[in-house]
Amino acid sequence: MAFDKRFRYPIYAIYGFVRYADEIVDTFHDYDKQQLIANFKAETFVAIEQKISLNPVLHSFQQVVNHYNISHDLIEAFLRSMEMDLDLTACDGEEYKEYIYGSAEVVGLMCLSVFCENIPELYKRLVPMARSLGAAFQKINFLRDVKSDFEDRGRTYFPNVDFKRFTERDKQCIEKDIEKDFDDAFTGIKLLPPGTRLGVYIAYIYYRQLFKKISRTPANTILQKRIRISDTQKTALYFKAVLHQKLKVI
Repeated sequence: MAFDKRFRYPIYAIYGFVRYADEIVDTFHDYDKQQLIANFKAETFVAIEQKISLNPVLHSFQQVVNHYNISHDLIEAFLRSMEMDLDLTACDGEEYKEYIYGSAEVVGLMCLSVFCENIPELYKRLVPMARSLGAAFQKINFLRDVKSDFEDRGRTYFPNVDFKRFTERDKQCIEKDIEKDFDDAFTGIKLLPPGTRLGVYIAYIYYRQLFKKISRTPANTILQKRIRISDTQKTALYFKAVLHQKLKVI
């Protein structure tokens, strides 16, 4: 595994929590999603306060929140972004920042709380880089999923972009923003504690490769199909990351 053993359970617990909420938003179309999210939010904070839940996902998550002192503000921001997704059609500049912060940056900060193991000085130092990495990942996801978000869900995340008239210039502006996020994030990866660096770096180079592929793809093609990395490429990227670790690139 890419993370040392002691980090695996906490990261799985965080991932399970965020996937659960995401599934409510994107899957349960025949139900009142607003109520489902409200119930999920209430159950989450009850579990954290009581330090137990009969829901195994929430029980695992509350253990991690309580052990690593994960800020409740991060959880609130994440659930707020999930609520935004229920009726989001387009974002202005502030909504775009709020959504990316809540849907992606705070997830990185939850993981960072685990990685730093209750060392506040280290956590504070790495917060900006962790936010940049989460932002880069989410913006790439937006580009990758433009077709399904726009055509199937009627969502447009990027402000001031008309996907009925999506141009190469629009795409290049978005890519320039992502490139800056990546540059800022890499510095933080090299400062992560031992046992955490490889796992984060694998995700970094995977998204870097996906970003390169998207960057080489014309804007009109992005609107027609989902760009992906093959399983063979993923395997090669994994071994590349391991080699970089051995060579002390990270």
